[in-house]
Amino acid sequence: METETGQDMTVQKTGTTTVGLVTTEGVVLAADRRASLGGQFVSNKQSVKIERIHPTAAVTLSGSVGAGQAFIRQLRSTANLYEARRGESMSMDALARTAGRLLRGTRSMPLLGGVDEDGPRVFQIDPAGGVLEDTYTASGSGTQLATGALERLYEEELTLSEGVSVATQAVESAIERDTASGNGITVARITSEDVMIDIDSTSEEVH
Repeated sequence: METETGQDMTVQKTGTTTVGLVTTEGVVLAADRRASLGGQFVSNKQSVKIERIHPTAAVTLSGSVGAGQAFIRQLRSTANLYEARRGESMSMDALARTAGRLLRGTRSMPLLGGVDEDGPRVFQIDPAGGVLEDTYTASGSGTQLATGALERLYEEELTLSEGVSVATQAVESAIERDTASGNGITVARITSEDVMIDIDSTSEEVH
C-alpha cells in the first residue's frame, strides 16, 4: 500500500500483500499492515487494509491511501443506498460489478469477499474494471509468494478457522521475502451473519 506525500513529490508505486479464500463457513481475507513509500521507506506500521462494506462483505486495500479510501467510501455509500431503497443487501455479483466500475483508471487491485444467497465468494478486481471470481486469490507485491503458499495449503472443505490459518500463513510467506509487506497481519472472518476483523493475527500451522 502506498502513502501520498506533498504536492512537490510524486506518489511512488509500492506494494502490499492481501489474500482471500473461500471456506465452508464463510470467507477469510488477510492483509499485512505495512504502508511504504517507494517500496523502501516504511511510512506506517499500523495500516489496516481490510474494510467492511456491508453486513456480510469486506474488501482489502492496495495502492495509494487516498485512492483506496475514496474507493471504500464510494462502494460503501452505494451499498448503503441500495439497502435503504430496497430493504436488502447488495448481492456479491452486484458489489463486484460496482467495485469494478469504481476502480477503472486507478492503480488499485483489491479483493472483495462476502457471503450472499449463493454462499461464500471471493473476487479479484483489477484496475481496468475486470472482475474475477475464484476460491482463493492474492494481490499486491507479495502475490507470487502468497499464491505459492495458497496452492500448497488450500483445500476444499476448509473450516473458517482452518481458512484463517491458511490465509495468515500465505501472508507470512510474503512477509518473509517481500520488503514492501510486513508489520503484522489483519484478518477478516466473513459469515452470513457478520464481518469480524482482527487487527493482529498469527497463524496456527495446518497439517
